[in-house]
Amino acid sequence: MAELVADCPRCGATKMTFAVESQHLIESKYDWKDYYEAFCLCTNCDRSTVFVLSLTEFKARSFIRENGLVRGSEAGAANNYVEVEGFINLKNMATSAPPEHLPEPIAAAFREGATCLAVECYNAAGTMFRLCIDLATRPLLPEKDENGLNPRIRRNLGLRLPWLFDKSVLPSALRELSSCVKEDGNDGAHAGTLTRQDAEDLLEFTYAFLERIYTEPAKLRLAKERREGRRKPIS
Repeated sequence: MAELVADCPRCGATKMTFAVESQHLIESKYDWKDYYEAFCLCTNCDRSTVFVLSLTEFKARSFIRENGLVRGSEAGAANNYVEVEGFINLKNMATSAPPEHLPEPIAAAFREGATCLAVECYNAAGTMFRLCIDLATRPLLPEKDENGLNPRIRRNLGLRLPWLFDKSVLPSALRELSSCVKEDGNDGAHAGTLTRQDAEDLLEFTYAFLERIYTEPAKLRLAKERREGRRKPIS
């Protein structure tokens, strides 16, 4: 049976030997780099962990594909041809995906907030959803200070949002929605009082806000481009 040396997330032992009991191929990248989920037993605490492993040695690929990691002892210790990418835990629970067509920093903040919600870190989730609104509204401000805009409004989301609504930069239908996100996000960051229901509401509100700002305009633009493409004369 193959052996894997890794830190045990169950008992905290470092560089501990694990017996690889079974494995499942989950994906492959670059036409050779296989990824596995491997069910392993710690020899120190005798408890199980599902590790995510990636292939590091191309020459071992065929053998592992044919025989599996369990029989990997014939190809040497598992660490000779795989590395530990992580292990399956609460953060791997299914989470809500962000709306389409978001800038990557905002999409990343939304995913982090959804992960925090999944693992019951409600205050952290609220803070990340507030960050989504913060990041989404900063680029909407003009370069020059005008119409009452000043550095304090630029820095403070609570002041920035009313300015954007008053100047019709943001649609008025989102005013109440954005206020909820801002206030509950503040509670999460400063008071630490958010509940699951609060965090779930924040997720829904943030999703709707970002969808209106990014997803709907992008879909309309793409539809227009497709229509114009169909109407181009064939040369």
